[in-house]
Amino acid sequence: MKLGNIRIHCLIHVPFEGIGHIESWAKKHKHHLSYTYLYEETSFPDKHDFDMLIIMGGPMNIYEEEIYPWLVPEKKFIKEVIESDKIVIGFCLGSQLIADILGAKVTSNKDKEIGWFSIVLTDEAKNTPIFQNQNLNFSVFHWHGDTFNLPKDSLKLASSEGCNNQAFLYNDKVLGLQFHLEVTPESLDEMIKNGETELQDGKYIQSAQEIKNNAYFISQCNDVLENILDQLSKK
Repeated sequence: MKLGNIRIHCLIHVPFEGIGHIESWAKKHKHHLSYTYLYEETSFPDKHDFDMLIIMGGPMNIYEEEIYPWLVPEKKFIKEVIESDKIVIGFCLGSQLIADILGAKVTSNKDKEIGWFSIVLTDEAKNTPIFQNQNLNFSVFHWHGDTFNLPKDSLKLASSEGCNNQAFLYNDKVLGLQFHLEVTPESLDEMIKNGETELQDGKYIQSAQEIKNNAYFISQCNDVLENILDQLSKK
């Protein structure tokens, strides 16, 4: 795949968790964006009609198929896309869906992690193009209660104090990120507005005000995201 003129399909689970800064990056490079809004529909494009799949977050869990029956066809679709050797990127719930499809266990994490917390890259991650020469000595945005085991044959990329498995790379083309590099000031406000009931006392849960006070980290998150997207787009 060449950088430029890429067709990107996005899976959106809730109205308040869109693609954030990914949209700005795509517009800058004149990439084509298309969407499946799973809270409205369960129809998916033919896998030949796009080059990259991006799977966004949401408050549901990957094992709540009785409550969210669209999870069943969504998992089938993601599995087919991965098997077709396309670029696949999952954020938060998206990363958990990928891990599940690749046979890894997804369970509740010991602690919920909501707010701005630092991650630590593995040595292997520092040698991958997507993180090479990237400075991640700052906090990234988290909003999750579940975690994943590492899929077989995947590369562990990052961890945090509150969650051991934060990111993985599978087959050099499938990336799972537990955290939200795509966050923007607008999307941050939407997540706080729609998830305020989760902002209870917890070891790794910040208040709405703390989250807003640390919004200056957004631009650094977006810079790292752009490098990741640039690198994966070359695959």
